Amino acid sequence: MTSLTKKELEIMKVLWEGSELKPAEIQELVPGGVGNAALRSLLLVLLEKGHVQREKRGKAFYYRATTSRAGVFHSMIRQIANVFSGGSPRRLMAQLVENEDLSAEDVKELKRLLSDKEVEK
Repeated sequence: MTSLTKKELEIMKVLWEGSELKPAEIQELVPGGVGNAALRSLLLVLLEKGHVQREKRGKAFYYRATTSRAGVFHSMIRQIANVFSGGSPRRLMAQLVENEDLSAEDVKELKRLLSDKEVEK
């Protein structure tokens, strides 16, 4: 899966939350705004990367996400783990735990998630 830029991710987020949308509808929902020409260019890039599909209805194109939020998340986490943690998810999680200011509630929730994961095995 190809990586996504910040603006591409913002467009994908809009599509994940809005199903099929016309460019004008997407433009209204992109945080921080995006110009019409830039949006159309970004949509073409997302189309070429295989992250979106478009369908012509009358004079308008409707765009929808074809890659799932979970799939993109997993791909990005793998890239981050490869770059910062030698490809190890365990080392990536350890770095996050060590470097983030976690509350007691955060730690409790992490312990619960790990315990649930052990039970699954």
